[in-house]
Amino acid sequence: MKTPTMFPLWPFLRWTARLASLASLGVLLLFIAGEGFNPAKLAPRELALSLFFPLGVMLGLGLGWWREGVGGVMALAGLAGFYGVHYAVAGGFPRGWALAVFTLPGLLFLLSWLLNPSKKGADVRPDDLNAT
Repeated sequence: MKTPTMFPLWPFLRWTARLASLASLGVLLLFIAGEGFNPAKLAPRELALSLFFPLGVMLGLGLGWWREGVGGVMALAGLAGFYGVHYAVAGGFPRGWALAVFTLPGLLFLLSWLLNPSKKGADVRPDDLNAT
């Protein structure tokens, strides 16, 4: 039996997070492919930054399709880690809004997980909603 949706916009929020994550992942992959990402050529500082953004964020956005809460937290933690390392090595935070925009689907995944009426705090797999 399906659990009634107490928040009618929840499916819309969930699919918005998924589609936005595809857009973010696609653009980030284009940047990585276009720049010829080679971790062996990175300085230790650049490698540490890259582990958080884009790699940590991308991992979180991909994981969000199956585990919305975990994926959302991982994407946001990747952004926070990037900002933390950048502040530690450069003495200030990066400027601009682009990093936050690429990570926005992580916030949407987290909101979708928090507003999910069917599992009371547990992550939901996409097939769980189709069960009758």
